[in-house]
Amino acid sequence: MALRIVVMGVSAAGKSTVGRALADRLGVPFRDADDLHPEVNLRKMTSGIALDDHDRGPWLDLVGAELQAANTGMVMACSALKRDYRDRLRDVAPSTVFLHLHGSAELLAARAAARSGHFMPLSLLDSQLATLELLAPDEAGCTIDVSGDTDEIVERALVALRPGIETITPPSR
Repeated sequence: MALRIVVMGVSAAGKSTVGRALADRLGVPFRDADDLHPEVNLRKMTSGIALDDHDRGPWLDLVGAELQAANTGMVMACSALKRDYRDRLRDVAPSTVFLHLHGSAELLAARAAARSGHFMPLSLLDSQLATLELLAPDEAGCTIDVSGDTDEIVERALVALRPGIETITPPSR
């Protein structure tokens, strides 16, 4: 079975940075779900308008299809804020495991404010925090703290994910 991990969380949690580093460590491809958003979604978010479930549906279907098509495994950065969204991804890619990057609102706001050139404005962070539904006990995955540098976060992720990773044969390089 291929290793499929979705690095999830709100804006500025470090999904892309941690996801890339985790994929490198695991020897699987990385993909950022933001790259799959249709232009209309990007325009809305850039304008400070939060996406609704109708906006996210087709995007989530694309994300799920990318995960399922990754025969050698994949790490995908994707907000996956609600249980319904994660269920939709699992409907298409059932073996998906979620790694929730969690941090304080103050830390996330500071990170968002320090970014330049990102389509997601700081003003939408509160909306994402309000939308976020934590992983339920019956969902495959774990939550880790995002304080510290990328290497520390990836190490915490590998330890937390180890039971699921050990059951999967890594791809040959």
